[in-house]
Parts: sequence; structure tokens; C-alpha cells
Amino acid sequence: MGLALELARKGLGRTSPNPAVGCVVVRDGRVVGRGYHPRAGEPHAEVFALGEAGPAARGADLYVTLEPCSHHGRTPPCADRIVAAGVRRVVAAMADPNPAVAGRGFDRLRAAGVRVEVGLSEPEARRLNEAFCLTIVERRAFVHLKLAATLDGRTATASGDSRWITSPQSRERVHRLRDQCGVVAIGVGTAEADDPRLTVRLPGQAERRTIRVVLDPRARIPETLWMLSPGEAASTWIACGPEAPTDRIGALARRGARVLRLPQGPRGLDLRRLLEEIYAAGRMEVLVEGGSETARRFLDAGLVDRIHLFYAPRLLGGRDAAPMLGGTSPERIGEAWPVEDLECERVGPDLYLTGRPGRPPPSPGPGASAA
Repeated sequence: MGLALELARKGLGRTSPNPAVGCVVVRDGRVVGRGYHPRAGEPHAEVFALGEAGPAARGADLYVTLEPCSHHGRTPPCADRIVAAGVRRVVAAMADPNPAVAGRGFDRLRAAGVRVEVGLSEPEARRLNEAFCLTIVERRAFVHLKLAATLDGRTATASGDSRWITSPQSRERVHRLRDQCGVVAIGVGTAEADDPRLTVRLPGQAERRTIRVVLDPRARIPETLWMLSPGEAASTWIACGPEAPTDRIGALARRGARVLRLPQGPRGLDLRRLLEEIYAAGRMEVLVEGGSETARRFLDAGLVDRIHLFYAPRLLGGRDAAPMLGGTSPERIGEAWPVEDLECERVGPDLYLTGRPGRPPPSPGPGASAA
């Protein structure tokens, strides 16, 4: 199953809106077939693995990171292919998280006499496809929030200088996150200050565009920015509110950008609606990169699904240096966001932490003890 998970990771960032799946066929203790789902519309992992195995699949064991599909979509049901190949046993890491089809693939296999086992390496499989597990139920994009800071939590000097806080190794990891998500969101302040490209730039690979989403309630973004230049504007979305001037919306649309007019909520733009629009466009994940106010708004809305923190071994100090998160601090430590399932590793000289933000506990009511 470890090999199947490794194969599945090759499809991350390419399979949306499908999950990343890996499959291995084993006969008499020897791997005879392997495969993964490379992108939506192409054959599933089981098809590639069974094709490589050929006649050796008869009587073999098949290890797969997700329940084989049983429905007709762009490709025929994998469960039928497994039965036709004569596989003896299927070991799946997890059931399909889609409640509309969960268990049907296993039922089809069992009805044909195939032995089915479920749950081997399930935590790893769920972590691999955490975005798919959420989007298939909530019908919105999964949000990754990236933050980079000094050890004392500063993201820029008082003058606004922030290049570069973290190491080249950390920046490469961020580009891999961009590559996985395919959609990058920033606030209009960051767009104005940095004029960023927000592309994927990895060693040995050609520069690749992402969909760039700019949160810009009044559509004030300068048309001179690189992301609105000819050939680039078509990959840029401007998320504005009802108060955005009609002439500005028209000007941005004429540049070739996609303009989304979102409802205004009590804390700003309706971010859930934005994530629903991203999901409707066939994208499962979005990477929120900045700035501090934008990060805070996603947290306040309860819409950050995974946080990525990069800490550089530096101390900046100063009350006027920029913090990671904007907004107002809660009055009590108990009202802070908990971060669950925290993982930590070294990335070059930096410290990288990732986890799932929980919701702060409710504030104590009147008369509650502060002792």
C-alpha cells in the first residue's frame, strides 16, 4: 500500500475534480502491475495497473488507495475491470467519501466473489485526498493558507521589506503547493504592493500559470499590473463586491479578466461563495498567500482547511513590523484558534509546520470566572 500511496501522489494537482489514486497488483509476492490516475478524463489507476499486469492479474491481489468506482462516468467502472481481470483480493485504503456512491464498488466486487479488505493505511490515504474528501461533501474548494515569518512572527519590516524572509528551499515548497492547488488567492493590497506573478516556477520545469484570484471589494486593482497584461489577464479573477463601480468592472472585463461580483457579508466579501465558484470551475484547492488581512478573513470565516507555516531562523522585533495575521486580537488566550494534527519538519534552514485550524471555543458568558 505504501507503493500505491507513492504512486497516487504523482497525480496531485492534476486530477481535479477527481481524487489522486494509486494502484499496485501483486502476484505471488511480486509486483506485476502499477498505475496512478494522471488527470481527469484519463484512465483510472486500476486500469493502468491491470494493463501492466496483463494475464498475471488473474488470481492476484490488488492494492488501491481508494474504493474502485462502480459507476459510468468519463471512464467505465473500475470494479468491472477488476472482476473481468480475475483479481482474487482487493485491499483498499478507504471507502469512497462521496455518500452517494460509497460502498457500491465494494458491493460489486463482493457480489462477484472478490475478497475485499478495507482500512490499510487509511489515515495516510485520507490525508492524501483531504481536499477531495471535503469538496465532494461541501461543494467548495479546499483552502490552504500559507504564512511565512521570522521566529518572532514578523512578515515584513516597518518599511514593508519582506524579500526574502525564508530560504530558497521553503520557496520551492511553496511553488509545489501552488502546483498542487492550481489556484492562488491574494488581497488587492498585496497585488498593488508586490505586482506578483503567482506562477509555478520549479527546477527543470517550464513556468506554469495558476488561476490568480484577487480579493478586491471595490475593483480598484491597477490595470498596469503584470497579471492584467495581455496573455495573462485571462488567468486572473477579480472578486469584487456589490459596491464596485460598474465602469471599473467593465474595464477589467475588457482587459480579459474574469470578474466575480460576490455578496457582501458582515465581515466583507462572501468567501464561501467565492470557494463555490472556484469548485464549480473544476478546481478543488486554492492556496491563500496574502496578505495578513486576507488570511485573517479566511480564518474568521472558518474557511481555512490546512495551514502551512514557514519560520525562518531570524528575529526581527519592533512593534511596527508586520504581523502574520491582521485584525484585532481576542481578549483571551482561550479564544485563539487551535491548530490540530500538527506536523513539523525542517526545510533547509527553516522550520515548516502544517496542521488543521479548529474553531475557537465560544467566549465565556457574563459572570463566567476568569480565575
